[in-house]
Amino acid sequence: MADNRNTFIAIALSLVILVGWQYFIVAPQMEQQRAEQAQQEAARQAANPQAPMPAGTTGSASIPGAADGQPVAVTREAALAQSTRVAIDTPRVSGSINLTGGRVDDIRLKDYRETVDPTSPTIVLFSPKGTQQAYYADYGWVADAGVTVALPGPDTAWTASSTALSPSSPVTLTWDNGAGLVFTRTFAIDENYMFTVTQGVSNSTAAPVSLYHYGLIARRGTPKTENFYILHEGLIGFVGEEGLTEVDYDEVQEEKQIKPGKSDKGWLGITDKYWATSLAPVAGTSFEPTFSYNSLTDIYQADFLGDAVAVQPGAKGEAVSYLFAGAKETKLIDAYEDTLKIEGFELLIDWGWFYFLTKPMFFVIDWLFHLVGNFGVAILLVTVLVKLVFYPLANKSYVSMSKMKLVQPQMLDIREKYKDDKAKQQQALMELYKSEKINPLAGCLPVLIQIPVFFALYKVLFVTIEMRHAPFFGWIHDLSAPDPTTLFNLFGLIPWDPPTFLMLGIWPLIMGVTMFVQMKMNPAPTDPAQQIIFTWMPVLFTFMLASFPAGLVIYWAWNNSLSIAQQYVIMRRQGVKVELWDNLKETFKKKKPAEDTKG
Repeated sequence: MADNRNTFIAIALSLVILVGWQYFIVAPQMEQQRAEQAQQEAARQAANPQAPMPAGTTGSASIPGAADGQPVAVTREAALAQSTRVAIDTPRVSGSINLTGGRVDDIRLKDYRETVDPTSPTIVLFSPKGTQQAYYADYGWVADAGVTVALPGPDTAWTASSTALSPSSPVTLTWDNGAGLVFTRTFAIDENYMFTVTQGVSNSTAAPVSLYHYGLIARRGTPKTENFYILHEGLIGFVGEEGLTEVDYDEVQEEKQIKPGKSDKGWLGITDKYWATSLAPVAGTSFEPTFSYNSLTDIYQADFLGDAVAVQPGAKGEAVSYLFAGAKETKLIDAYEDTLKIEGFELLIDWGWFYFLTKPMFFVIDWLFHLVGNFGVAILLVTVLVKLVFYPLANKSYVSMSKMKLVQPQMLDIREKYKDDKAKQQQALMELYKSEKINPLAGCLPVLIQIPVFFALYKVLFVTIEMRHAPFFGWIHDLSAPDPTTLFNLFGLIPWDPPTFLMLGIWPLIMGVTMFVQMKMNPAPTDPAQQIIFTWMPVLFTFMLASFPAGLVIYWAWNNSLSIAQQYVIMRRQGVKVELWDNLKETFKKKKPAEDTKG
């Protein structure tokens, strides 16, 4: 039994060390980095330099930088009012296209709000140049070095074919360079978040023209991120044989420019926890992606440069690409990958290394949600399903644990008999296990089974937007956020907001009680050190999981409850005494003070 406990303790303490390292070491370091970045941002805003961006290159052609040429003091509303615009109005998106530069720089997501309050502002994704959170998509053409041709740029005044873009009404922007070339930029949008951008050039000169098309996404300043190791936020792309490329903000700050390599399939962009923007050339067309950062303008850029488009006299050439700007909804992202043939687009959502477990877990929960209408209930049901799937293994484990209890007197005799010879003691114990058909590690199996499921559910709750602001019952209005109640203000009765480390809600307390009860079903360890560990471990886990998503804590509490019921039934069937009540009495029994010994 001690072997069992030692293994279990090793697993539990490993988890505590990992989480403790994250909480006490990594998190403070991240906070310090954010403070330093904020100071750097303030200094840059004061200086307001106008240096060009690093350029992506193919041959002798280069993409112009997205240097911000306006004062950062301009508000979003002022920037929008300063330019002529084409409105964007779809069932899920509102915003506009700036006719100065012909770029998409104003996007709001109608279906999502900043908080659970239904009156809070909708999510702002894109903002114009000149604002503090400038974030936009731009397109254009470049020529070979040494070739002189007037091309549209960031200040070009385009003419629009209509005043509004909708799913049923594309908009074409037109600009004549006055030297025989007419450029067009046609935007179409679907019912969700995908733009189709067609860049065209008509040649009425007497000579052929060869131009390279490009697209870029630019973002000013380092956004506030979760800074958690299980989630990537920053620049991202999937490029042919290179596969998934994830570039953190600090990484591109250091490298300045990262080029994954030329490909004819894939995409690239910038991702947040729940939102993302990405560029995707049509499958089969070659492009060269680049991730870059300009420390002078504090602009991150993800761009691609396509192959040259040769336009003969009297002819027209064009290049088509896609722009995604919206919420990372799983089914929608998967549908875009299938219908538009954007390879690897599903990885825009960070499913992690355990993708094979995490994504199926999401689909099961989502399927149950559509049956019952509540993600919290769906989590409870998926816990039952997991229990059923692993029932044979768990049943075998609990039976073996029960047998261990039955032979415990024999084990104590062996330890006493060979207390001075550990080798013979271990040999005798192994012979006992063999004769009684007991697996000494069986008690660890339920815990080991639970760990990957726990992590997969944690990942689903943490990264999927479907879980964002998903309510349960009562005071849980967001399963992806921690339980908002706390014991230290009597769950809201005292008008005081405790610090974060004292946020100990009702569900974490329920989880701690179920864990305590589950541990007390087994005989108390004979080793005093183990007794202390087993007594305080539920308390430690209660405080530790208090900051985890409420949905995960609900899962853990419910899983503990099911395990208690399962273990109780199996122990009674095996004729083993359930130690729960005796252990509880022993735990809370008042200790008699030791009598003084007389010399």
